[in-house]
Amino acid sequence: MAIRDPGSFRDPNGTIFSSGDTILRSVNGEAARNFARLKSSGAYDDLTGRGWIIGADEADAALLPEVPEPARGGRVLVHPRLPFISYPYEWPFALLKRAALLHLDVQLRALDFGFALSDASAYNVQFAGHRPVFIDIPSFVPYQDGDYWTGHRQFIEQFVNPLLLRALFGIAHNAWYRGALEGIASSDIVALLGRFRRWLAPDILTNITLPDLMQRRARHAPDTAVRPARPLPRAALELVLQRLHGWISKLTPKAIAPTEWQRYEIGNVSYAGDEERRKQDFVADFARRRLPACAWDIGCNTGRYAEALLANGAGSVVGFDSDLDALEAAASRASAGNLNFLPLFSDAANPSPAQGWAEAERSGLTSRRNADAVIALALVHHLAIGRNVPLPFVVEWLVGLAPRGVIEFVPKPDPMVQRMLRLRRDIFEDYDSAQFEQALGRHARIVQRLELAAGGRTLYEFERVAG
Repeated sequence: MAIRDPGSFRDPNGTIFSSGDTILRSVNGEAARNFARLKSSGAYDDLTGRGWIIGADEADAALLPEVPEPARGGRVLVHPRLPFISYPYEWPFALLKRAALLHLDVQLRALDFGFALSDASAYNVQFAGHRPVFIDIPSFVPYQDGDYWTGHRQFIEQFVNPLLLRALFGIAHNAWYRGALEGIASSDIVALLGRFRRWLAPDILTNITLPDLMQRRARHAPDTAVRPARPLPRAALELVLQRLHGWISKLTPKAIAPTEWQRYEIGNVSYAGDEERRKQDFVADFARRRLPACAWDIGCNTGRYAEALLANGAGSVVGFDSDLDALEAAASRASAGNLNFLPLFSDAANPSPAQGWAEAERSGLTSRRNADAVIALALVHHLAIGRNVPLPFVVEWLVGLAPRGVIEFVPKPDPMVQRMLRLRRDIFEDYDSAQFEQALGRHARIVQRLELAAGGRTLYEFERVAG
């Protein structure tokens, strides 16, 4: 039975449905005609050949009775299902930047075939591993010379302003964006800029300061006649897009702070001797035996163990971490190794909720759950001790994410746990390996365990039991 995507309602001519492993799009009216033009122009083949836009095969609507029949002249398109749907507020800086540059690349190339994009929503981009791909086929519309770029403000607020938060101020965009789903208003960036000199930087003046000033004037004088926008020649539009591309390409994230977790990669103080190698071997052996199609790495850090999963048979890995600097390193690792690895920002104690219209437009993390394996290494103590989440709750949540996986338990005498307890009272009487194993045994069978050091960190492979 085809199910309508609850977030697909803003464009009635391009509704998304899912049916098992199939993603369907019903396109009607002008959207159907534009798709036919896109294909006949050669733009579709060019853009899909570059891997920049999602594939869209036509299906016989009569063979898909569960999808509401398109209006006369409409079509049903079949898209490949991506491993995981993510949102801009979950992307680290590197992924948001890649998505922004892809949008501009697609727009510039589409112009060569006589097409433009009708909007500039960041939600029209998804990731296949570390690679961005544009997914909203009905956004392609015929271009007429002189057309104004109606998506300019949306592009600035959903791509550029979040990037500037980090690049200029060292402020992560993620929480702000999650609380303002349509992006970060230019008025907020102007308020943060403060110093007049920054306002006059050419790219900021053109794309943020002056448009915000015009918006303010329009709000203060709503009855003033609005003069029609001058035609924008194609050469001028291309120049705008190219300048934005060059500006964004040069943006780099300010480090938020030196992070302990990144230093693990250099001088791993938590593991002695061959413990780190044995830990990697355990994860690699798990991947070889289980061959997960999609694995989740909760607390992925810089992606070392995600890479081990992929090197040993995992089809794809989605990683989650709250350390943004570590995620930048993970994104670099994914790109350098061409890994099918998507590193995302997520606070395990406060993951992305369902939100937007009717609390269904953007799905919460739980409803997007699709892993058939999960690894959670050096994570449990951060939740149970660092965030005061009862140990049984942590275990139940992790086991609920996937039917099998690997969890690392870090005991209280460990130097990292002792560091966490240094400035607080130890109220965690039930935090020990016996309590952990008891909690795990309520929901799963312990397949094997590896004690990395006597009385020290221990790895558990589990398999969830029914019921």
